Amino acid sequence: TMKINKSGVWGEIFAARYLRDNGYRIITANFRSRLGEIDIIAQKGNYMCFVEVKTRGEERLYEPKEAVDFSKQEKLISTSKLFMKAYPNGKQPRFDVCEVFLDGGFNLIKINYIENAFTEGI
Repeated sequence: TMKINKSGVWGEIFAARYLRDNGYRIITANFRSRLGEIDIIAQKGNYMCFVEVKTRGEERLYEPKEAVDFSKQEKLISTSKLFMKAYPNGKQPRFDVCEVFLDGGFNLIKINYIENAFTEGI
């Protein structure tokens, strides 16, 4: 049987709720392409935000944003370009990381939302 990553699923639910509560319009979730996957794509103002959700239990000491390494960033950037090509919208792409901290019962402890967590390489 496939083990479903429950905390990851809950992390994305809480992240989506946070985005909506903060004035973002969610365009799609789990956007997949041959190059990679983007957890949430949301629009706010002039920005099309490509959001990587990182979910952590309370026992994790290091910051979840450390998990978005260079190769992951590259994948996110190339996938975002495919999205922008498929759905041209004149918005400015932005790469955000949403850290979701959960307790053992999958209850939300806190959210740390990082706008512009990284930028496209020059």
